[in-house]
Amino acid sequence: MFGVGKFCPVLLVLMLPACGASVVIQRDAQFDVTYDDTVTSDNQTIYSYNHTVSRNKTEGVRVSVELLSESAQSPVLFVVRQKQAVLSFQVPLILRGLYQRKYQYTQVGRTLCQPPTKALAETQFFYLDVSTLSSAGVHYQLRVSRVDSFTLQTDKKFSFNATPSQPQFFKYMFPDGVDTVIVKVNSQKNFPCSVMSIQDIQCPVYDLDNNVAFIGMYQTMTTTAAITVQRKDFPSNSFYVVVVVKTEDEACGGPLRFYPVTLPSFVHSVCSLAEVYVMGMLFCLGIFMSFYLLTFLVACVENKRYGTVFEDAALNLKHDSDQCCVFCVLDRSLESVARSRQESLSSVEEDDYDTLVDIDSDKNIVRTKKFLCVSDLARKDKRILSKKYQIYFWNIATIAVFYALPVIQLVITYQTVVNVTGNQDICYYNFLCAHPLGALSSFNNILSNLGYVLLGLLFLLIILQRDILHNRALERNESTAVECGIPKHFGLYYAMGTALMMEGLLSACYHVCPNYTNFQFDTSFMYMIAGLCMLKLYQKRHPDINASAYSAYACLAAVIFFSVLGVVFGKGNTVFWIVFSVIHILATLLLSTQLYYMGRWRLDSGILRRMLNVIYTDCIRQCSGPMYIDRMVLLVMGNIVNWSLAAYGLIKRPNDFASYLLAIAICNLLLYFAFYIIMKLRSGERIQCLALVCILFTAVVWGFALFFFLQGLSTWQKTPAESREHNRECILLSFFDDHDIWHFLSSIAMFGSFLVLLTMDDDLDTVQRDKIYVF
Repeated sequence: MFGVGKFCPVLLVLMLPACGASVVIQRDAQFDVTYDDTVTSDNQTIYSYNHTVSRNKTEGVRVSVELLSESAQSPVLFVVRQKQAVLSFQVPLILRGLYQRKYQYTQVGRTLCQPPTKALAETQFFYLDVSTLSSAGVHYQLRVSRVDSFTLQTDKKFSFNATPSQPQFFKYMFPDGVDTVIVKVNSQKNFPCSVMSIQDIQCPVYDLDNNVAFIGMYQTMTTTAAITVQRKDFPSNSFYVVVVVKTEDEACGGPLRFYPVTLPSFVHSVCSLAEVYVMGMLFCLGIFMSFYLLTFLVACVENKRYGTVFEDAALNLKHDSDQCCVFCVLDRSLESVARSRQESLSSVEEDDYDTLVDIDSDKNIVRTKKFLCVSDLARKDKRILSKKYQIYFWNIATIAVFYALPVIQLVITYQTVVNVTGNQDICYYNFLCAHPLGALSSFNNILSNLGYVLLGLLFLLIILQRDILHNRALERNESTAVECGIPKHFGLYYAMGTALMMEGLLSACYHVCPNYTNFQFDTSFMYMIAGLCMLKLYQKRHPDINASAYSAYACLAAVIFFSVLGVVFGKGNTVFWIVFSVIHILATLLLSTQLYYMGRWRLDSGILRRMLNVIYTDCIRQCSGPMYIDRMVLLVMGNIVNWSLAAYGLIKRPNDFASYLLAIAICNLLLYFAFYIIMKLRSGERIQCLALVCILFTAVVWGFALFFFLQGLSTWQKTPAESREHNRECILLSFFDDHDIWHFLSSIAMFGSFLVLLTMDDDLDTVQRDKIYVF
């Protein structure tokens, strides 16, 4: 019995049977000479080699062995004893695959680890022992050769062959002035599956399929692999590049099968990175800060021009103030508006308006008219609506905080796992253009998202400026601010700008470690942006009946919920797609009914009876057309589009459900926007120069952005090795790739789209609301 802290020495004695001593044969051997020999259990051969090791030059030494005996009773053991390292392997070499499958290789090649030397040059000896327990002679061939191209050179390609039993590794030393390099490996064949590893200069080197993942950084590959290496991670200013061919292809997405041992050709290319980080950051800042300057100049011109326009419009309104539609009557005076601006919004609730019985009956009459003016749907107190739509901003700000914090924590954990384990198959980067910075593996993909944040902030500043000007106009009792134009409610605009900034932040978080599990981070606020844009379009001419922030965000939460379900369970799941398609169609029908009747309908037990009554009255008894033709055209087109998308999803069942769901949102947004523009022109309204320039500019930028988006530099729908087949070189400043340009252009296009929504109805700012039609 031993106490804590006490140690008991143990002497272990191994007794060898006295069955005859084994003969040891030692011979001096030469490099690049093939030795054809036989070994049995009765004899052991030791080959003695010596070579000169230089401190300034590393020369590789490779041992190649082939077993010539067809059926050996026992394997042959080869042990290489060096000054500071020992390497041993048996032939046939047995490597294991999945489910403990065994693969035997009779040809084995291993490169010796070269221990460093402090002397300028010294002669080192190493010994190669050959032994076996087989009583019958085992015939083998042995060759030890020098590897002349053992040290890789910057920007120079080098070809070599490798098999599962003949791995290869080479050394690279950082030249002076180079702190970061990309190690690239290309193969002429998709399979066999291989692994590239970056390891520190130390012995042993892990260069077999069963141990290559033990240390360093590694990634699987089919045709392409690339790892970015920084000098700071290697104190010796050098590292080994190890290439191992796997025994089976399943890790790279290939079939699980036996394949003949071939010699795929690899090409190493180590490319140095220039000091492009500063240029990349300056370029990114310069592009987006130029929008700040341009916006300032346009704002100066527009303020000067609009000042003159509004003065003329105010004079005209004094002469034409008695011209109104029958049902388009303002229900509050200018004095009450001015007084209401001084009151606290917290003392007013939306229900304060709708609780009056006469008003409730009045809105049933007004909203069911065949031809509506904006003044019909802008009857509520502005204080109420301002508070209602400001909730959009405060809600999305709260959502952003609670959503972003765990996201940031999670992606930091992902990046830490990648850095600690060295497993670069976790994250789906474009490894041919991945520039690290600190702990981040692909800083360029993160930096390129800066545009969303800067342009989102710029849009918020534009909205703030318009909001302040509008409030000042109300305080001065300007008739153009009270009686003219689309009612100014800025809460949704603030929410849109915040969503754009959050899209940039969360997209950057996603690109810290892009993979299957966190793709939702990159799409959640895209759904938000699409939904908010549709709500803003509808709010323009329906301010009194637009959805509340609570119901809108609840619907968007349901969309994100289905997005998560689709990503997790949707791949090839017929039941999920049937359920989703049914819900999609039902939601489309309910929304269509809500829009057609302006909310003046009820979903209760009598809904079927009322539907049958409408069908009998309008379709059977008297064949009358729809009362609201324009609305009906929009909703019929919308139903066709959504039913078609539902059918496509049910039939094709795309693997990328999140992108499919986003496509549904974008298609509906584009359809509604096109309808709005057509109806605006049809109603005799016009699009001003600034809005027209924004529309054309945005359309062109969206076209280029989609081109770069469709390049597909990586995809987590495939294995990491197959994904790297899509990797491409940097195309801008040797720092940004195609996906970075997508980030640049899409952020600009989204900003332009927001400006279109903001300015498209500026031509109505001097038109009385009872002359602006609702559609």
